[in-house]
Amino acid sequence: MTEIPEHLRKRAEEARQKAEAASAPAEAAASDSAPSEAESKIPAHLLQRSKSAKSKGTEVEASGGGVGTAVAAATATAPAPAAMTGPGGHTQRLLTVVRSGSIQDIKMKPMDKVHTWPHLIIVEFGAALFCTAFLTIFSIFVNAPLLELANVNATPNPSKAPWYFLGLQELLTMFHPMVAGVTIPGMGLIVLCMAPYIDKNPSNKPEDRKLAISLMTIHLMFWAVLTLIGSFFRGPGFNFIFPWVDGMFFEL
Repeated sequence: MTEIPEHLRKRAEEARQKAEAASAPAEAAASDSAPSEAESKIPAHLLQRSKSAKSKGTEVEASGGGVGTAVAAATATAPAPAAMTGPGGHTQRLLTVVRSGSIQDIKMKPMDKVHTWPHLIIVEFGAALFCTAFLTIFSIFVNAPLLELANVNATPNPSKAPWYFLGLQELLTMFHPMVAGVTIPGMGLIVLCMAPYIDKNPSNKPEDRKLAISLMTIHLMFWAVLTLIGSFFRGPGFNFIFPWVDGMFFEL
């Protein structure tokens, strides 16, 4: 139940005390004669509507209308009970004094979503500017010249793929090409595609997404270890070496 503000309660109490202090003849005269617009403080259109309803109800009763119509007319013209009337017997007083916001508890529900523009776009644009600035500064201080033209008569030893394919090349030294090049990568991609359907937890907290985090960690560590081995621990003939003993056989 909505709590009535304290200042409105005090105002109603004062008006009730004034009404009780009035004399009985004054109350009888006021009940016999219809109050004027200035005394009752009821808008003119409401008074006109009440008079029209009373006249229609009288006409219906005089013409011998149906029982339901007569009851509805009597209900419309019946005075409000004393318990529901306001100070001075007026029923429209609270409609003009009390604001809806003061008696209604209106609270906005918190939302966990934001608009793409400008919140997300600004962050992505800032990240793009940072990456561009980093690459520009890095290219100024770090020299990355192109290698000489390839010689078809001399194959470099060891012959390594680019670093992002060295994990796959490392698998080729351990398994059959069908297994290393198709089966294992295909199974990894299928598991990653099925992960959103296996783990349907909508939470964004890491402690609630242990399955998804575990699958992605295993995937990243698997290829990271293979790439590191193929980059720094493979020498001439693609044999296993220790870089701190035999040297570094890796170029970007």
